[in-house]
Amino acid sequence: MRLTTAQALVRWLIAQKTELLGTELFDGAEAPLFPGVYAIFGHGNVLGLGTALEEHRSQLPVWRGHNEQGMALAAVGYAKATHRRQIGVATTSIGPGALNLVTAAGVAHANRLPLLLLPGDTFTSRAPDPVLQQIEPFHDGTASVNDAFRAVSRYFDRITRPEQLLAALPQVARVITEPADCGPMTLALPQDVQAEAFDFPESLFEPVVHRIQRPRADLRSLSEAAAVLRGAARPLLVLGGGVRYSGAGAEAIAFAERFGIPVTETTAGRTLVAHDHPLHAGPLGITGSSSGNELAAEADVVLAVGTRLQDFTTASWTVFSPSVRLVTLNAAPFDAVKHGAVALVGDALAGLSDLTPLLESWSVSEGWTARAASARAVWDSHIDKLRSPSSELTYAQVVGLVNDQSGPSDYVMTASGGLPGELIGGWRASGPATMDVEYGFSCMGYEIAGAWGAAMAHRSGIVTTLLGDGSYLMLNSELFSAAFAGHGFVAVVCDNDGYAVIHRLQTGQGAAGYNNMYADCRTELPEPPRVNFAAHAAALGCSVFEADGSSFAAQYAAAREAAAQGKVAVVTVRTHPASWTEAGAWWEVGVPQTSHRPEVLAARAELDEAKAKQVRYLN
Repeated sequence: MRLTTAQALVRWLIAQKTELLGTELFDGAEAPLFPGVYAIFGHGNVLGLGTALEEHRSQLPVWRGHNEQGMALAAVGYAKATHRRQIGVATTSIGPGALNLVTAAGVAHANRLPLLLLPGDTFTSRAPDPVLQQIEPFHDGTASVNDAFRAVSRYFDRITRPEQLLAALPQVARVITEPADCGPMTLALPQDVQAEAFDFPESLFEPVVHRIQRPRADLRSLSEAAAVLRGAARPLLVLGGGVRYSGAGAEAIAFAERFGIPVTETTAGRTLVAHDHPLHAGPLGITGSSSGNELAAEADVVLAVGTRLQDFTTASWTVFSPSVRLVTLNAAPFDAVKHGAVALVGDALAGLSDLTPLLESWSVSEGWTARAASARAVWDSHIDKLRSPSSELTYAQVVGLVNDQSGPSDYVMTASGGLPGELIGGWRASGPATMDVEYGFSCMGYEIAGAWGAAMAHRSGIVTTLLGDGSYLMLNSELFSAAFAGHGFVAVVCDNDGYAVIHRLQTGQGAAGYNNMYADCRTELPEPPRVNFAAHAAALGCSVFEADGSSFAAQYAAAREAAAQGKVAVVTVRTHPASWTEAGAWWEVGVPQTSHRPEVLAARAELDEAKAKQVRYLN
């Protein structure tokens, strides 16, 4: 079949299918593996790939973005919302358009999420060099801006001959569907090669259904892990994002119930456990709960499933007892072997299923099992107090009011600033997959772009994204993309006069407030301007609802109705700049050893004292 490189690539994308069985959201249907392409066309991709996409516009939808980073983040949000079973594609021209994708690749890489990037590239012939947007590195004639993707791609390739697709495309399928290597994949496409033709075998375009792979852990490792668990008096089960992507949520809860093990969650694993489940100890870590951290400190064995145990989860490795034994179950060997753990390399669902019969007749004491509910009750009481009305609306109150109107099929998300701590620590889950907190890369701007992708993926329920004024100003162009496309969601914009959570970190470690809150930022004007978020969102085609503490619940309800009709609904509200939900955990940051401020020196002394309690678990 004689096709251009671009035509062959598009036909291959269409032929790839996925089985949605194994996720809590979907029920066994087959669907396109690549449900659509986010595109901004330029001279580097409009004729080759753009023409090929137009030929198949009915089979492979193309959605126009307005910022390359934003549309690629939408693709990341789509993959997260479908539990990695469907994969977004983003294509750009060469030069700045391509480089704008790098941040999104970093988000996908840090969060182990699939993403296919197809940036245009310069001519392989080099005949017209230097072409528009070509950087021409002095030291390397083969390099282009796309080489920046190497550090943030699970797999990188540059297609310099059409027939190279025959070798490259199987690697694309492997990387973005294999649980251990899942992440961003970059195929750089020189614009002359996109247009070159080749006689491709028709078998390349036969439909293929990609199913969840379930590699099983080594039997000897399972026996060792079972022996460690059998010796535990106070075990704790930590559930991460890998449990969600395996579709193992129900299996994990059944495992905990069978043996009476208290359960806590990481950021990516949040909402896997119903809030009122008697074994739910609350979320873990800095942005978690005092109840989850309390049980973590007392646990003698921790079984961590599908998590890389990031520093926010482990409170910079101070949340667990120094004598704790770690058992990890992870599809990725890279993550499983960390921190001196007894490593089970395999799928979460298969691993828990294989581990269960090895623990027959073993169970946890009723006293330890009951600690989950009793400790969480104290945390719940604390959250109830934070949600109580006050003179100025707080983040905790906003989260509570959104929570009150959300049901099992609704989806809530955030990414950066202070809201992750409020959402992780304060949200009360009513469904098995209702939250996306992008806190692996903490990418400002993901809140809006990711919500566009999530809204495309969700056919029922309302997607609500919570963000601060800083994130809104960082990347808001995809509000118009979503509004134009008709993918409705609610964006709650909390205006607290600046980068308030970083101001908290800055002043909390003894430094002077500087360049974070508007009051501390340099300006030549006696009365600098302020952003009218409502007017700006309205200008981008959004339905706008301005709220205060007394009207927020009603305005949010109205926004939900607008989103249900396919509109992007923006709720703007002023919030308190210094009220936070605290889980009582420590986080290591770089406090200076010398300073002219005694407050900084005191904070450094506290840091040194805390680091003495920091544990590195090594084999």
